[in-house]
Formats: sequence, structure tokens, C-alpha cells
Amino acid sequence: MIELALRQSLRCLAVAGFLFGGMVGSCAAWADDASAGASVFKTECSECHSVKEGRNKKGPSLFGIVGRSAGTISDYSYSDALRQAHWVWTADKLHSYLSQPAKQANPGTKMKYEGLSDPKQLDDLISYLSTIH
Repeated sequence: MIELALRQSLRCLAVAGFLFGGMVGSCAAWADDASAGASVFKTECSECHSVKEGRNKKGPSLFGIVGRSAGTISDYSYSDALRQAHWVWTADKLHSYLSQPAKQANPGTKMKYEGLSDPKQLDDLISYLSTIH
């Protein structure tokens, strides 16, 4: 969470730098974009995940993922790695996990995704997932 807040603060500082030159900016213009995140979800995640409540695919539904404990949807068959993970899907945890999924879970995870390396796309995706509840 601190890492995400730091990135957003740095964006705001960049905008503030433009103010000296007479341009007016706002941190909201640099904020994470949930609509862009929906596009990232569609291209990067939707083959295996749904955002509809109760609709699991190859992977579990991501409805209400932000704030949920890992491996807890009762009608999805999680790997032992995620069933035994003792974390909550916070924005920070999603950011680190989705950047390198195989390195974040115990060995044996079923998720075969290499990871999303673009920080802006990750921020937008997590912003979008935060709206799904």
C-alpha cells in the first residue's frame, strides 16, 4: 500500500512541477484508470477469470477479489499453494502477485501466467478490480 501511495505521490509531484511553468494540472489526471483496467482485464485475464460473482472459469471468479482472503471461494478447486496461502488480496498484494505470480505463491500454483510488467497497466487493472464487488 505504501508503494502504491508513493507512486501516486510521485505522479502528483510531476504534475506540480508543471505548475511553475503556468500550466494547471491535477493529480486526478494521473490517477489509476478503472476503464483502462477493464481493457487490461479483457486482454490479460478474461480467458481464465470472470468478474461475475459465482462464475469460475479455469481460474476463480475475481468478483470481490480486493479485500478477500486468498483461496477462499468455496466452489473453486484451488491449488494447495493458494489454499495454504495466508494473505488477503490487497491492492499491494495484487500488484506484487500479478507482476510475477509464480514467485509469489508457494510452489504448485496452477496459475500459468507469466505476469504483467507494465506498472501503469497493473495500477489500472487493480483499480478496475477494486470496483468489482
